[in-house]
Amino acid sequence: MKNPIYTKEQLRDRLTADAYQVTQEQGTERPYTGEYWNQFKQGTYHCICCDAALFASSSKYDAGCGWPSFSDVLEYGQVSEFEDHSHGMSRIEVRCNHCHAHLGHRFPDGPEPTGQRYCINSVSLKFKP
Repeated sequence: MKNPIYTKEQLRDRLTADAYQVTQEQGTERPYTGEYWNQFKQGTYHCICCDAALFASSSKYDAGCGWPSFSDVLEYGQVSEFEDHSHGMSRIEVRCNHCHAHLGHRFPDGPEPTGQRYCINSVSLKFKP
């Protein structure tokens, strides 16, 4: 999927190699290695590529999976979702709706009231207090 905001070359210049691999090539960082998996400061999490506000710290929780987990998005329409059948699994891929950066996946095993777990790669996010 083409990024409508930046060219691949611009993104390679702006992002770390890991952030580029995750956001542009649908990669995944190793669990328990990302900057935000165990952070619980108050603020918002933005797309590393385009700075769109995606998740609030109030919906972040420890899912025990090693990646930042959120029970809901900041505002509906901020992320888009796609069926993902890669790696022999059936999952819902989550992308930034503004620039199409791959963020992670959504699973139906989160806490109430949503019952959802947005399992997001730290390198796809930028935290703002």
